[in-house]
Amino acid sequence: MAYLDLTMSASTATPVSMQFDSAADAFERREWEIIALARQDGLSSLRAPGRLERAAAWLFGGGINRRLADPRLEALRRLAVLAWHNGYALPVSAIKAFKAAGFSMDQLEIVLARISAGRASFNRRIHA
Repeated sequence: MAYLDLTMSASTATPVSMQFDSAADAFERREWEIIALARQDGLSSLRAPGRLERAAAWLFGGGINRRLADPRLEALRRLAVLAWHNGYALPVSAIKAFKAAGFSMDQLEIVLARISAGRASFNRRIHA
């Protein structure tokens, strides 16, 4: 479960959630694009293809590999896919992989807030 940590950072004397000037500064443009594109990826894109799927792709062609070559960006994509589908209910393993890739908890809060807002606006359009 994610939460907004408003405790003071000892080194900066500003709230931890305010370390970035804006949400746009938290990620590079390429990273924001990956977060946006992850909305279209299904949860199946997080699994490695099985023998049957590989055989079918070999026989019939196709089979889109959505995995990214850069492990840092792949960790971001995986977390974003989970967030687009499940909101704030993320597995601990995804959060650990996100942090191990070099991202901070502040960035996690920002990406979850942005995705949550996108999910809410999508749901309003669907039910309007």
